[in-house]
Amino acid sequence: MTAGACRERNRAAERIAKDSQQIQDFDNSLTFNDLTLEGFDKQGKRRWKVKSKQASYSKDKKTARIQQPAGELYQDGKAIVQVRAQSGEVKQDGENVFLRGQILAKDLRNGLILQGNELEWQPRNDLLIVRNNATALYQETRVSANTGQYFTRKKRLELKDRVVANSKKPDVQFRSDQVVWLVDQKKLISDRPLQIDRSLPGKPAPDRATSAAGEVNLGTKIATLKQNTQITLSDPPVQVSSNSLVWNLATRTIVSDQPVTLVNQKQRVTLTGDRGQVNTQTQIANLDGNVRGIGTRNQSQLSSDHLTYNLGTQQFLAEGGVNYRQANPPFNLVGPRATGKVGDQTVLVNGGRVRTEFIPDSVIR
Repeated sequence: MTAGACRERNRAAERIAKDSQQIQDFDNSLTFNDLTLEGFDKQGKRRWKVKSKQASYSKDKKTARIQQPAGELYQDGKAIVQVRAQSGEVKQDGENVFLRGQILAKDLRNGLILQGNELEWQPRNDLLIVRNNATALYQETRVSANTGQYFTRKKRLELKDRVVANSKKPDVQFRSDQVVWLVDQKKLISDRPLQIDRSLPGKPAPDRATSAAGEVNLGTKIATLKQNTQITLSDPPVQVSSNSLVWNLATRTIVSDQPVTLVNQKQRVTLTGDRGQVNTQTQIANLDGNVRGIGTRNQSQLSSDHLTYNLGTQQFLAEGGVNYRQANPPFNLVGPRATGKVGDQTVLVNGGRVRTEFIPDSVIR
């Protein structure tokens, strides 16, 4: 038997023992129908108010077990979250509220909806915890996780374990093990490895980004990715990698202000530059600063200050200190400007003084 299975059995046994003890602690004679319960802080401000179809009090009358509860959670004396569930428990000291089964909590200020199987309200910490299959819904975004912690004053939702966020217009999916959702700012943030899929109409596979950390602004539809970042485009099959990529999911543009690498796997072309941008709709890439290009099919190399490259047709325009070299047939071109097509080895260097060097076979050998 695995250690995980042992832990699960122990937890189940503990829960059964706890439930049995709770049954013994409650007095059936202290059961009421259609009851309203309230909790207050030391200053007399209401912390929660719950109506229950039926409530049974513990023998010390400090805890009430409630059925089909519905009510409001309060902050600074004002109702901020509306809740309902199948059952639950409330403490008469006003400290905590526990709800279970088909949880539904709605933030009355912004419309955020939280769902799950367990809910705990900690009014002293302004904290609402949803456990066991937590789901959050806000406008066009749905996020699921094992656990969610909603800090009601900051409107900050922290989600943990198998976090999956789906957003519409465009269709985007965000995955990570831990995510912070700044609800009012419409931002999803993760300092853990993440994956973003951007689905495209009529395409069998999405464009996909992976990164060590990053965030998505759900309002502007812009993803800012940091550390070991790679975006894989489905058509044409091109990989864009850098330590910093800004991906506009709406306009399908990628921008990097740090060294960036483009790999066209189908055409076996690799391009690098100090910075660059890619428009995946027009399939045009622009690289600046120490641009280098390598074509493995014909063993060609290109260097320049600036390069415009068509990902689909392989047409390119290189400007500034152009140096083009290929092995078959062997020659070297140097000049201020060059145009050509990588696939069929047609290169035209012009715009000023041009030098052509033919390399003898003996040198190559």
